[in-house]
Amino acid sequence: MGRQNGTAVTEFTLLGLSDLPQLQPFFFVLFFCIYLITLAGNALIISVIKADRQLHTPMYYFLGNFSLIDICLSSVTVPRLLVNIFSDRKSISFVGCIAQLYFFLLVGTMEDLLLGVMAFDRYLAICNPLRYPAVMSKGLCALLVASSWVISSLHALIYSIMASRLPFCGSTIIHHFFCDIPPLLKLSCADTTTYELVIFTEGSLVVMSPCILIIVSYIFIVSAILKVSSKEGRSKAFSTCSSHLMVVILFYGTDIFMYFRPSSFYSLNYDRVVSVMYTIVTPMLNSFIYSLRNNDVKNAIQRTISRILQ
Repeated sequence: MGRQNGTAVTEFTLLGLSDLPQLQPFFFVLFFCIYLITLAGNALIISVIKADRQLHTPMYYFLGNFSLIDICLSSVTVPRLLVNIFSDRKSISFVGCIAQLYFFLLVGTMEDLLLGVMAFDRYLAICNPLRYPAVMSKGLCALLVASSWVISSLHALIYSIMASRLPFCGSTIIHHFFCDIPPLLKLSCADTTTYELVIFTEGSLVVMSPCILIIVSYIFIVSAILKVSSKEGRSKAFSTCSSHLMVVILFYGTDIFMYFRPSSFYSLNYDRVVSVMYTIVTPMLNSFIYSLRNNDVKNAIQRTISRILQ
C-alpha cells in the first residue's frame, strides 16, 4: 500500500472536473444524460443483435461484445463522478482507487484488443469471402474474445500492482475525476522512470499490436475493395468498414495522447478533458456510429420494433 511519511495512505481525494460550484449542476445533468444514453444505446444494440437471427454472425457477435464493453467502460467512471459532484467529501479509499484503476484498464484494454479482432474479421470477410464461414467459426469467435479478456486481465493486474506499490509522501489529492495511471504517477514522490518504461514497453506491446493489426488489415481491405468492379459493391464494402474505422480513430487518438508521453508532458487540465472524451463521450458515440451508419442494424431495429407493435 502507498505510504505517506511512513503512514499507510488509506484514501485519495478526487477533485473532479471543475472547482467552480456554479458548474456542478450543469456537469451533473450533462453526464447523467450522456450515461443514460450510453446505457440505452448500447443495450439496444445488444438486444437487437440477440433478438434478430439475421445478425447472428461473427461481425455482430463482436459488436455485441463491444457494446457491452462500452457500458462497462462508462460505468467504471461515471457513477463515481456523479456521486462526487454534490459530495462534500470527494474521497475514494486506497483499495477503491486501485480497484477502479484495475477495472478501467481491464475494459479499456479489452476495447483495444476487440477493435483489432473486429478488423481481422472484416479482413477475412472482404479479402477471403469463400473461406470466411469456415475460418471464423463460433469456436474461434469465442476463443478470440476469451483470449482478449485474459490478456486484458493480466495487463490491468500488472499496472494495478505497480500503482499499489507507489509511495505517496505528500498530497493525496488526485487532480482527476477517476483513478488513472498519469495522475497517480504525478502524485507519487518516487522516481517513476521504471513505471514509465513499463508503460512504453509492455503498454506499447499490448496497445499497439492491435493497432498494427488494424492498419495492416485495412491496407489489404482497401486494396481488395478498389479491385471490385461494381460501384455498388465498393460502396457496400466501404460502408461496412467505415463505422469500425471511425471508432478506431476516436479510440486510438485519445489513447495515444493520454498514455504514450513522458510524465513531464502531462497536463492535468487537458488530460481531464481528453479523459472525458474516451471514458464518457466515446462510449455514447460508438452506439450511434454503429446504429445510424449500419443498415443491417437499422433494419434489425425496425424489424424488432415492428414485432413489438404487432
